[in-house]
Amino acid sequence: MVRRLIFSASLFLFAVFACLTGFQASASAADPIKLSYANFPPAPTFPCVQMERWKVEVEKRTNGKVLVNTFPGGTLLEAKGMMDGVIKNVADIGNICMAYQPGRFMVTNATSLPVGIKDAKKGSMALLKLYEKYQPEEFKDVVVLAMFTNTPGNLMTTKPVRTLADLKGMNLRASGGAIDILKAWGANPVGMPMPATVEALQKGVVDGLFSSLEVMKDNKFAEMCKYVTITDTGIYPFAVIMNKEKYAALPEDVKKIFMDLKEEQSLWTGNYIEGLIAEANKYSKEEQKVEFISLSAEEAAKWDALLTPITEAWIKEAKEKGLPAEAIIADIKAFIQ
Repeated sequence: MVRRLIFSASLFLFAVFACLTGFQASASAADPIKLSYANFPPAPTFPCVQMERWKVEVEKRTNGKVLVNTFPGGTLLEAKGMMDGVIKNVADIGNICMAYQPGRFMVTNATSLPVGIKDAKKGSMALLKLYEKYQPEEFKDVVVLAMFTNTPGNLMTTKPVRTLADLKGMNLRASGGAIDILKAWGANPVGMPMPATVEALQKGVVDGLFSSLEVMKDNKFAEMCKYVTITDTGIYPFAVIMNKEKYAALPEDVKKIFMDLKEEQSLWTGNYIEGLIAEANKYSKEEQKVEFISLSAEEAAKWDALLTPITEAWIKEAKEKGLPAEAIIADIKAFIQ
């Protein structure tokens, strides 16, 4: 009798143990996939807003199967270290700006040339199509999840600029391809991070900046730069990239969701940026009394003519690297139509 009781108790304990371990195994199997997503600009800026939108969409569409931890403001990876950081899996996903390393990203960075991109929606679609057609070698170690551009650059200054003569010798914050544009126009480009530009303006180190206009509101430049000269020239190309091995390890249904989101996310970001520009312009004009200056047709033609050598120089360098330079430029112009 005692033996039977002991045997029954053992069976009961074994059954309980089996149930518990089975539950733990099941719970472990149901654990969400956790991904880290690094970004370099501050949280309120559009590259980080699109990052948070992507996170929400992924978590919703995977029913919580994937959880994304976001790291804005360079807290995990800085701008120029983003590509290599994602390749080395410091972060699973990252947002890069190709304009910060033009020599590394020759094909996609061609969109930052003065080739007629006039808005972020067309720019974003042209950039994505360009990447998909040419599959540049520099992206071979990552998977592209989205691509987008900002709107073209314009002059934001502390004194009015109506002619090339007004611009000559002015110290203006710029980065990437914008530096070459300002040099061609006779200005003096000053390289610095965007957050440092506020203090530089206050101290008179720079007379303004050359960038897309959302910063007039986002970075409060409208409080210091009371003049905007419309040039609508030069954009910055961005890409959202993922570590190749980490992507390969994802379940097929999750991969499909990521790929289904690629064009949608790119287009969403372009549309979002256009909305930001409209808000920034309204804020600048109505609340900050900023004067928006449009160049005369004759004056604009002079400015545009000075930019032709920039594209010609890129074509020469791209050819030396074995790239079909003229075809790339022609494709960008076709894509934006």
